[in-house]
Amino acid sequence: MKHPTTTQSAEPVQADSRADSPTAGHPPIRLLFPALLLVMLLAALDQTIVSTALPTIVGELGGLNNLSWVVTAYLLSSTIVVPLYGKFGDLFGRKIVLQTAIIVFLVGSALCGAAQNMTQLIVLRALQGLGGGGLLVVTMAAIADVIPPAERGRYQGVFGGVFGLATVIGPLLGGFLVEHLTWRWIFYINLPLGIVSLVVIGAVFRPHVRHVKHTIDYMGAAFLAGALTCIILFTSQGGTILPWSSPQLWFTLGMGLVSIWGFIHEERSAVEPIMPLELFRQRTFLLSSLIGFIIGVSLFGSVTFVPLYLQVVKSSTPTQAGMQMLPMMGGLFMMSMVTGRLISKIGRYRMFPIMGTFLVAVAMLLLSRLQLNTPIHVMYLYMGLLGCGLGMVMQVLILAVQNTVEFKYVGVATSGATLFRSIGGSIGVAGFGAVFSNGLASRLEKLLPPDTELPHALGPAAIHQLPEALRDDYLHAFAGALHTVYLAAACVVVLAFVLAWLLKDHPLRKH
Repeated sequence: MKHPTTTQSAEPVQADSRADSPTAGHPPIRLLFPALLLVMLLAALDQTIVSTALPTIVGELGGLNNLSWVVTAYLLSSTIVVPLYGKFGDLFGRKIVLQTAIIVFLVGSALCGAAQNMTQLIVLRALQGLGGGGLLVVTMAAIADVIPPAERGRYQGVFGGVFGLATVIGPLLGGFLVEHLTWRWIFYINLPLGIVSLVVIGAVFRPHVRHVKHTIDYMGAAFLAGALTCIILFTSQGGTILPWSSPQLWFTLGMGLVSIWGFIHEERSAVEPIMPLELFRQRTFLLSSLIGFIIGVSLFGSVTFVPLYLQVVKSSTPTQAGMQMLPMMGGLFMMSMVTGRLISKIGRYRMFPIMGTFLVAVAMLLLSRLQLNTPIHVMYLYMGLLGCGLGMVMQVLILAVQNTVEFKYVGVATSGATLFRSIGGSIGVAGFGAVFSNGLASRLEKLLPPDTELPHALGPAAIHQLPEALRDDYLHAFAGALHTVYLAAACVVVLAFVLAWLLKDHPLRKH
């Protein structure tokens, strides 16, 4: 029987209070912190800038059925590499890993902007995700290198605020670029910001690392990639591309389950596993990962459809749709800042995921009641409530994990918690995309005459140009399909609310 062993990694030498001193090899925090914020902005901006452009992209390149895959391709590839980035950061140092992730992300962004059809865009979004997967997780782990948990709540509150700021700027900028230039600029805009990030990180990030012989768990990464790919294909193809009775569909699920077993087996025997199984014996890590997974499912799986609702049902332009998402982004921004400061002041964090998941569940339930004639100010209220709930959960879970795991596992534990949220996002987008497509198709089948043919590239503009009777039937079917999506999301978040009660407060580390 093989026993897992743990080898010494090349870790930043900062396990004590000397980490903040200039002699410990770290740059002044006033230089490093803005650099990491810039990387966070780069990663968060890309997640949101695409949202208001999605209807235009799918209308031009292939139709509504491909909407979720533009998002899923990015989330899936970024999810697969998250644990690798966490491990590489622990082994080789955060700086070189972060710079590599930025370069891959920028290459993917440039190529996405040049895509000529939907297939190319989906493949290149996956390439972009290979870099994007490292930006958030390495940045958050780098902060853990130099800031003790007792002070980290304040800094991570700012991170949450920057994430919220990016979600405010992203839809607005995306809508403006789509309306006045072209959707391709939503990818090109990453290039100058990324180049500035590279320059700043290269100039101010001076982690002190010691180099040792490394063993990378490539087999574990391969099993994880296979498992995630098969599960995403199962959730996205079931009932849409393939019928539920299809042997191919269930074979795909079977391969995914086999890959999960292979991943667990490999992690038990690997010299340096990318996801040490002993982390799952740690209560806070396990609960934070599960809650993060559920938040990812509900958040990415449902919020993807908000700009679509605004442009299709409310006839908003892309720019207007971006403006109309401000309440959700403002709630996220404000509550992330407030929560971070409160945690640093009172030294407790358990109450915030409890309250946050409750608010998210209520907001999803309210969104499931949207009608064609719902006043837009009512939707603002619902979205603001959703943003406030998310701001009380997302960064707090990372802080809780970093505060309780052994210091040598900070990087891989941070990536692990992020990984589960990303897995949830991938499954949520694919699963809710399938729910939406199925619901829309079944409702249209009941409402429309059998010989009715709809355009293949059915973007918002094409929908608004349909004959009035046909357009009304389509919009009613569209709204009904969204009801199902948001109601399912609300039910999922209730489970996260229950799990949040099981979290325990641990005293915040001073060093």
